[in-house]
Amino acid sequence: MAELLDDVRKAVIPVAGMGTRFLPVTKAVPKEMLPVVDRPAIDYVVREAAAAGLDDILFVQGHGKYAIDNYFDRAPELEAALAQKGDEHQLAEVVGLTRLATIHSVRQQQTLGLGHAIATAEQHIGHEPFAVLLGDDLIDERDPLLSRMIRLQQQVGGSVIALTEVAPEDISAYGAVACRPTDQNDVVDITDLVEKPRTDQAPSNLAVIGRYVLDPLVFDVLRETRPGTGGEVQITDALRTMVTVPRDKGGGVRGIVFHGRRYDTGDKQAYLRAVVTLALEHPELGREFGQWLSTLAQRELS
Repeated sequence: MAELLDDVRKAVIPVAGMGTRFLPVTKAVPKEMLPVVDRPAIDYVVREAAAAGLDDILFVQGHGKYAIDNYFDRAPELEAALAQKGDEHQLAEVVGLTRLATIHSVRQQQTLGLGHAIATAEQHIGHEPFAVLLGDDLIDERDPLLSRMIRLQQQVGGSVIALTEVAPEDISAYGAVACRPTDQNDVVDITDLVEKPRTDQAPSNLAVIGRYVLDPLVFDVLRETRPGTGGEVQITDALRTMVTVPRDKGGGVRGIVFHGRRYDTGDKQAYLRAVVTLALEHPELGREFGQWLSTLAQRELS
């Protein structure tokens, strides 16, 4: 059995984006706080990190994101009111949010891309491997992708990224990878990455999705990474460099091809599909909501 490397304990969650695809609501409400059934999107992401054993979470924030910190902070007046009402269930829910992990925040002074956001976390992360979770991708708790990525990184070192197969005509919206197979069916060895390639120039239809487990070498590489697509510092470009670095020096990138349940909340249409899908699976709301949705569909089609 391969020797296990340093434990992964910390997660970085970039939340500095302005959420322009969801205007006008995101003028006042952070995109990450938009409700997905009865919880904000960021709640799903933090719970995923905590379930994978990450007990130290850093939000890389921009202007006007205080609601995210408040959501995971204590609320003494609310807790006292719930206790006085005897609402033990809601009280446990509210207090439980503060115990998911130790939450920290740092301000990204300028939104210069995902690579820049990750670089902002260097002082907090130090010299240990860490996870990065993007809030646009919600991974179903029944498919523990992040835990699998962490185990793989501990076994082989380097960095591990999550991939999914997309239709060739959609690859231009993602980072795409060139890769070769390994002795595990759903694990590939990355040989190159391209950010948002044209369809006819994509090395494959394997797209990078919003989960990474990174070696701290990434901070050195990001310092030397020039702005790329969109004038932003792209993590894809940094990973492209790390592919060429020997594994014993923190280089090398593996990818796990994810075939599980994933809910995209990156635009309005995808967000609505995610809300409906998760509402149908909700243990308290799903049955009645499904019946109503079926009635509505029949009425609209008649």
